[in-house]
Formats: sequence, C-alpha cells, structure tokens
Amino acid sequence: MSSPRDALTPDSLAMLQVIADTGSFAAAARSLGLVPSALTYRVRHIEDALDVLLFDRRSRQAQPTEAGLALLREGARLLQDIDSVAHRVRRVATGWEPQLTIVTDGALARGPLFDLVEAFYALAPPTRLKLREGILSGTLEVLSSGRADLAIGVAVNASNVAGIQLQELGELVFCLAVAPHHALAQLPEPISDDTLLQHRVVAVADSALRDTTSVGVLDGQQVLTVDSMGAKVDAMLRGLGYGFLPQGMLHEHAASGRLVVRSVVRPARTLRAHYAWTTSGHASPGRALQWWLEKLSHPTTRAALLENHHVL
Repeated sequence: MSSPRDALTPDSLAMLQVIADTGSFAAAARSLGLVPSALTYRVRHIEDALDVLLFDRRSRQAQPTEAGLALLREGARLLQDIDSVAHRVRRVATGWEPQLTIVTDGALARGPLFDLVEAFYALAPPTRLKLREGILSGTLEVLSSGRADLAIGVAVNASNVAGIQLQELGELVFCLAVAPHHALAQLPEPISDDTLLQHRVVAVADSALRDTTSVGVLDGQQVLTVDSMGAKVDAMLRGLGYGFLPQGMLHEHAASGRLVVRSVVRPARTLRAHYAWTTSGHASPGRALQWWLEKLSHPTTRAALLENHHVL
C-alpha cells in the first residue's frame, strides 16, 4: 500500500476535483482523456492509501462522502498554495527579495508609512513585508545587526558603520507639551530647567538591547519611562507628566486643545534623521528595496513621514 504522501499528488488532487465537478466517473474520465476503469483504479489507489471512502458509488452519480468533501477542500487549498509558491519562485528569480524587513523610528508618521505599504502591495510583488519599530539608537541597531534591510528615521551617527548606506530624511524639531490641566500649562513662559526639574517627565526608552537611556531628562528628575511614542502621548494626555514631541506629532493635539505647547529657556532640541540600508559587497539592492529607496528619494515622501501625523 502506498503512503498518503505518495497518493496525494497535485495531479491526483486535480483529478478528484474533476470527478466532483462533473458528478460522475464516466464524465470525468471523458474530460481527462482516460478510460473509466483507469480513473476508478486511481481513485481506489488514493482511498486505499488514506483508508477512507471518498465517493459514494451506490448511484450513477459520484457523490463525495464527508471525508471526500474534506479532502476536496484541503486539496483546493494545497493546489492554490503550490501555484502561489511557483509564482513566488518565478518572481524571486527576477530579482525580488523573499522578504524585506523595515524598521522605522517611533517619531515618524504612521499614515504615510502605510500609504507606501499600500502602494507597494499594489505592485503584487512576491516580497513579504515585515515592519518593526525602533527608538533612537535602537533603530540603527536593528539594521546593523542584520535584523532589518532598511531603517527609516535613524537619528544617530551611522556614517562609520560598515556595510550601511545613508541618506538624509530631514529634521525633527521637538517641542515641550503638556495636558491643559497640568501645572506647567499655567506657568509663565519661557519655562526654565529649574522649574521643569520639579515636574515628572514622560520619556521613551532607547530600544537598543544594551541601552536604556532616554533623551531630554534632567539629572535627578522624576521620570515615567515608556516603550513607544504612542504610550508617551497617552501618558501626556492624562497629565502624568510633560514631554517633548516632534512638531508634526503635536500639531493635531495642539489644534484640538488636548495638549498645550510651552516654550522653554533651553534651546529647541532637533534631530537630524536619515534612512539607511544594508549593502552586500558589490551586489545591487533587490527590486523591493530599490522601490522603497526610490520612493524615499522624493522630498514629498520624506516630508510626509516627518510631518503628516494624524490622530485616529
């Protein structure tokens, strides 16, 4: 007796589907160019391998049994998967990567990022996308450790990291903001560091595996540390502390009155952001990475990623 793996070939699964579609062994045999006895023998071969009855033969019609219906459903799925794999292999052979992993800094706008994802999928590429989020040096760490192919929003110096190409994304300007019911919302401006020291700051921890530092925290200050920019905004909206946010991220919150922007004595904090990608010797980037790099070369795309934050 043959094993189920030997019996359940793509041809045999397709043959069973023809029998179910035509409703009889005789009609299926004519459609497949086989004599009925040969078709019956092949079905018996599959049934013996599975030790089940696939078709009810008590009438002239070939009615699938419950087991037969289950096999037809799974067989259709397997045949579709085979076609998908073949399609993917053919496309990968033309230069598309099997997977592209992109890490983006949490300070960037999510709407424009997913606009790019949507446009990429419109090409029907064989490349699977994997999106990750990083904070500060953690964004570069994911790229330099080989866990990502493209990093968007790198805000630390990466010019001396071997195997990495770098292009400027733009500048992020951070402003202090608080909830309207926070004590700092009522104090005269500009607010000094001595005054800020008396209040809790909400900070996002660096996502690097070996770095738990935050930016904008004064020595000896009480800190609420969170692990994402979204959590930071939520904490600030509740009045759990003040924080520094990129201007683009602040715009809608400030316009609606959910957050109040306050000027400070200290100079405005700015970060020069870049996008970076890994290189493999002299090999050119795959087609998926080339597509993303071409989109990021447009000033409007870069500006949207830095500025076009929308509150859901």
